[in-house]
Amino acid sequence: MNIKNSFSGSYLKYLQILFFSVLILYLGQSLFIPLSFSLLIALILYPFCNTLEKKKWPKGLAITLSMSLVFLLFFGIFCLLIWQLNYLKNDIPILVEKIEESSQVWLKEQFDIDFNFDTYWLENLTVSSGNGLGAFIQALFENIGHFLFSLFMIPVFTVLFLYHRSQFVQVLRSMISEKYHSRLHLILNEVSQSYYKYVIGLIKVYVIVGILNSIGLLILGVEHAILFGMLSAIMTIVPYVGIIISSLLPISMVYITTGSWLYPLGVIAVFSIVQYLESSIIFPKVVGEQMKVSTWAILVALIGGGIIWGVSGMVLFIPFVAILKIVSGYVEEWKPLNILLSRGGDSKTNEIE
Repeated sequence: MNIKNSFSGSYLKYLQILFFSVLILYLGQSLFIPLSFSLLIALILYPFCNTLEKKKWPKGLAITLSMSLVFLLFFGIFCLLIWQLNYLKNDIPILVEKIEESSQVWLKEQFDIDFNFDTYWLENLTVSSGNGLGAFIQALFENIGHFLFSLFMIPVFTVLFLYHRSQFVQVLRSMISEKYHSRLHLILNEVSQSYYKYVIGLIKVYVIVGILNSIGLLILGVEHAILFGMLSAIMTIVPYVGIIISSLLPISMVYITTGSWLYPLGVIAVFSIVQYLESSIIFPKVVGEQMKVSTWAILVALIGGGIIWGVSGMVLFIPFVAILKIVSGYVEEWKPLNILLSRGGDSKTNEIE
């Protein structure tokens, strides 16, 4: 009876820790999201920085070079986004004009109604813009301010993580039991490698999605199908928003060139199917294999992260699960968790001494 109560009490303690951890992460997301992104970037850059430092580079210079490469990467993605928007901007007037013409013809044929879109939209905008405009502008500026603050703090935190990493390791060493001190270095190295594999997995996902997008657009006969397909795949780096913006370009182009609504609907169907395959099959399988985490755990991380931190959580919680799987492989008490998170036949519990 005492054994049973002790068993139940230990798991109740873990449930309480889990509950309060989730609550703290949810309430403190303004702090923890930038910190988590910074830690992710720092762990990815650590092997490169460490290699430069072993070649007698000063720590500050090695970190500066690493961060410069990251800035160049994101600057390239930003330029790609601006290029797509400028490319699409030139076609918007033609697209709107064709939509108006088609709608006016349809209304005239079906209901014998002469409908002036310009007059209607202008009157509607004048009537409806008064009430909600102030609240919308206030919310917009708050969101922009929060985004810019996070955008500024992420590289700052990343540099601090890299520069003071020895101090953080000492803190971890002081927090854990002495019997795990010898394993701490192995755990940290494996965590860094897992993040690297996570990035490699993401690249593979983008390549597969780009190929599927291109094949679908080629079947529809869309011009520049490979270009549109690969650009749409790259733009999925920006969750939700990226795929919407990148899909507008081929949708508008195919409508302008064909004048039929069937082809734009076909493009939407192609992107929708590929996105479904990416989120439910490709991403969990490819990234899960790279990190040797079960597909079940990947899906739980996606859904749970989305509930707690939204889109950021869907990106960040997958590496968190990978870290948890690695750590549980070195801690005897977490053996059931390691079996649960590991891909079939890949449990690391046999390595526990």
